[in-house]
Amino acid sequence: MAGSQGFTTLCENSNEVFLDVAKLLITYADNILRNPNEGKYRSIRIGNPTFSTKLLPIRGAVECLFEMGFEEAETHLVFPKSASVDQLRRIRESIAAERDQRLGVGHSQQSPVTASVTALTSAPASAAAQGPPVTASLPARQTPTQAPSLESSMIFLTTLQSNFQHVMEYENSELQQKALGVIPHQQLTTTAKEKLQQAKQADPDCNLSEEDLLVLELLRWFKGEFFSWVDCLPCNHCGGPTQSSGPLAPSTEDLRWGAQRVENHHCQACNHSTRFPRYNNPEKLLETRRGRCGEWANCFTLCCRALDLEARYIWDSTDHVWTEVYSASQHRWLHCDSCENACDKPLLYEIGWGKKLDYVLAFSKDQVVDVTWRYSCKHPEVLSRRNKVQEPWLLYTINGLNAVRQQSLSSERKKELLERLLVELVEFISPKTPKQGELGGRNSGSLAWRDARGETGPGTTPSAAAAEFVFVPTEKEKSGRLFHLRYNSTKDHYCRVSNDSEDIQGWDKTVWRKESVFRKLESDWQMVYLARTEGSSSGKISWKLDCAPVRMKIKTVSVRACSQTFHSGTVRWGLQSGQNTTEFSGDGEMHLLPGLSGSSELVVEAELAGGEGESSWQHSQLFRRSLNEPEESSLEILVEMEDA
Repeated sequence: MAGSQGFTTLCENSNEVFLDVAKLLITYADNILRNPNEGKYRSIRIGNPTFSTKLLPIRGAVECLFEMGFEEAETHLVFPKSASVDQLRRIRESIAAERDQRLGVGHSQQSPVTASVTALTSAPASAAAQGPPVTASLPARQTPTQAPSLESSMIFLTTLQSNFQHVMEYENSELQQKALGVIPHQQLTTTAKEKLQQAKQADPDCNLSEEDLLVLELLRWFKGEFFSWVDCLPCNHCGGPTQSSGPLAPSTEDLRWGAQRVENHHCQACNHSTRFPRYNNPEKLLETRRGRCGEWANCFTLCCRALDLEARYIWDSTDHVWTEVYSASQHRWLHCDSCENACDKPLLYEIGWGKKLDYVLAFSKDQVVDVTWRYSCKHPEVLSRRNKVQEPWLLYTINGLNAVRQQSLSSERKKELLERLLVELVEFISPKTPKQGELGGRNSGSLAWRDARGETGPGTTPSAAAAEFVFVPTEKEKSGRLFHLRYNSTKDHYCRVSNDSEDIQGWDKTVWRKESVFRKLESDWQMVYLARTEGSSSGKISWKLDCAPVRMKIKTVSVRACSQTFHSGTVRWGLQSGQNTTEFSGDGEMHLLPGLSGSSELVVEAELAGGEGESSWQHSQLFRRSLNEPEESSLEILVEMEDA
């Protein structure tokens, strides 16, 4: 079926695998088509053995269900009443046609992916406690140009073992009691109860629990009242500012508390050095209450366990760590970043910070899980970067670690862990669209530190760090295959026409990058426009659309912009889409710009420069309008989209 990525991926399986899965998918579809009013046919339990062993591990199978119209709903996939039966029928007929074509073809040998899934699902319960491999339910891995070295694998193994052992410290009952001694748990619990009551009054169908609200209160308290961020410590001799100037040798006392690294924060005023040991022991962190993301996640995860929240420590190989907490009421793991006071915003790092993720692993007292796919909506890009170890090696190693750790667990607990993992696997491959809270850059740490790490947001600079907005098509825009935006300078608001004419107030609220640009209101002349800041030689402003998270790409682009210049002032308008760039005129006319199709991203940019004398900043203007003129948009972006 044209445009159906799930169906295309499904067809890449061998005949034997395809025919088995096709039979199941067609059965699911036919049950709904024949019994449209029967609710039992519209729901598939993820933990169902048939689903979890014969469908979930096969590439493209679950994706086909999503394309039919099924949606993830905690422990089930559900075909809602609002879903298109015609779309269901089209996917079903495509699968049936491919099945009929293949029935006359001899069976090929079992594919490597299917073989690995079969080996795991038929293994003893202790060895298969990790469940079907994530690698089997995602797009095929790209083969790296060079195989990972043995040294690389051993380094990775050491990291796995170290983190897996470290999380056992959180289970120390004496340490948990010490944490409870500093957590105002009665106050947090009371507030959580009050907010839950308010939530249920506002929404009687609310499925949150007191525990969910307690997580939010713990995050708020931890960031706002308990822990503090360290860029450079104040000088402990004169109290003045310091600068980081390399490492110091750890003392015996430092090593006792797991501080293998000690930073030297040097004061140039009094030439004194202030030591900053990077403690790795959560007990010590309850006392110091300061650090960067490593210390924050370490101590916060302990606090979660002290409150009897089921929590795990998340390690990201691109140098960040955070926590996940299991929500029993929602049947899923919640992303929790104490540094950011952020909960349930897993795309924050890839979309908001612009991180290039490759390996994200979760460590708890019971198991290790590769959770990379929860934190990405750009799986092919992530797959291309996963070259530290071979995927079969990683799967085998994780399964081995889990088998050893889970030897003493009851059969009921093993079953619970496996069922949770099956739900996670479906979540990993479910279509993801970034939420508003996931679009901004990092807020913890100094601007210089965030910029040095490239985490102020995609493509931002220190001077532009406040402008981090990226347009991502909504479900309505995806189904309509259209993105349409207008900006009115006199009212200073955007109208997102393609999303039910959504209003967004403020010229800089949807800007991706800005540099030395501001909005000028001339009360005496009753004029308004954007210009570069006084004294600057140039200014830039841009808007960005990213279709990749919703699996779309650009088909056509039309843009209309208004700009005006005086004396030698200049305004250059340009568009970039993938490797293609083009310029257009700011003459107020709509321009259909060729050669920009095929990419998933679009950037519209204006650069202001030139002019003469002290007023040169006024000689290049965007969106100049009289406040007395009738309402008229000064910028219009119209993008037709198609399936990627």
